[in-house]
Amino acid sequence: MGIQRIVDVGAHTDDVEERAIEVNLRPQTFDDYIGQEKTKATLKLAIKAAKKRGEPIDHVLLYGPPGLGKTTMAGVIAHEMGANVRVTAGPAIERAGDLASMLTNLADGDVLFIDEIHRLNRAVEEVLYAAMEDYKLDIVIGKGPAARSVRLDLPKFTVIGATTRTGSLAGPLRDRFGLIHRLEYYQENEIARILARTAKILGNDITDEAIGLLAVRSRLTPRIANRLLKRVRDYADVHAEGRIDAGTADLALKMLEIDELGLDPADRNMLKLMIERYDDRPVGLNTIAALTGDETTTIEDYYEPYMIQLGMIERTARGRVVTARGREHINVIK
Repeated sequence: MGIQRIVDVGAHTDDVEERAIEVNLRPQTFDDYIGQEKTKATLKLAIKAAKKRGEPIDHVLLYGPPGLGKTTMAGVIAHEMGANVRVTAGPAIERAGDLASMLTNLADGDVLFIDEIHRLNRAVEEVLYAAMEDYKLDIVIGKGPAARSVRLDLPKFTVIGATTRTGSLAGPLRDRFGLIHRLEYYQENEIARILARTAKILGNDITDEAIGLLAVRSRLTPRIANRLLKRVRDYADVHAEGRIDAGTADLALKMLEIDELGLDPADRNMLKLMIERYDDRPVGLNTIAALTGDETTTIEDYYEPYMIQLGMIERTARGRVVTARGREHINVIK
């Protein structure tokens, strides 16, 4: 149930070729990483100081809406430190033993990147924050009266956590991060630079006007910008001999039903249902989920952030309200 998201911002794809392309598009250095200037400046300083002391960089927590470059930033940090990186995700670490196995296989200076770190269970969190602070791992051997606790020394490693929900992290775990940074939505000119870089890597023949059009409709999010570019490239290969100009890009985006503000059918459906059923009254999150057929987490992580950024939805103590701008946009689309 629910309308398919054309610009789905999920972090993973089942298509092997698509995933390989995304990996190739990821910048490896701060010089290639476009945007997030304040965060980059702080991290550059921390990395320079850590390397001067011959120590690993302090633990880093990156948070913000999906698709803004948290995973890419983690890779850049590891590369700039000259460190090996081990990548995992919160849901993949089911037991404390899984985490212990990862930690004992790290070497001095290695980076452990944990995506969706807010989805770690509490038992795993307790093991992790103790290991982050003391570089010690307490494990229990045996059961019952014969059980005994053994403390293992761990290498000096760095945890980089990524989350869309920093408030869901336990306080003791959050406190172990020495560097905590929120990644912000990008400016249109930054998205345009990212698109130009991507087009160059992919070998696309694209005009500046087409890049500007895509930048406006990319929801100020690099992952979505790159995904739209690839879909427009497909359209151009079939209908325009591979050349992407503003006209071709506009036709492709109309086919994908991406409007001039970057909203897709699912976004507009949510706004329309809220207006039709509740007019200007607040709507609870669970009610919106029931109306659209989506999970509440999908609404909070994917729908809301950008529409709040646009001023189309407001959060109140009683629920979500569609603003005058949101109502005007839906009426124009009609």
